[in-house]
Amino acid sequence: VQLQASGGGLVAPGGSLRLSCVLSGFTLNDYAIGWFRQGPGKEREEVAYISSSTPRTIYADSVKGRFTAYMDNADNTLYLQMNGLEPEDTAVYYCAAPITVIVADKFFGMKWWGKGTQVTVSS
Repeated sequence: VQLQASGGGLVAPGGSLRLSCVLSGFTLNDYAIGWFRQGPGKEREEVAYISSSTPRTIYADSVKGRFTAYMDNADNTLYLQMNGLEPEDTAVYYCAAPITVIVADKFFGMKWWGKGTQVTVSS
């Protein structure tokens, strides 16, 4: 099982980026997947959750309405479309699976992590 994240970069405030997470050895039908991030000097936080069952997606309050997680089943790749980026979104972003339990907006159960991809929002 592998997850490979990419797509980070430097973007101006208000800009957009799309992160990718290529899945190997499993599909979204097998496990729910999460996006996480860790900003400089901050603890890791949950960003988004996606599953093939209900609820399909869950987002952190800080990214609701700006970020969208979706799956391209044809190439078994999870995407995180990030619009309206803010300096506070600067972080290393990770994808991880499986997400087996959600408690108080915290994700649990992750066994596999992709290598992080750096997102920097700055003018």
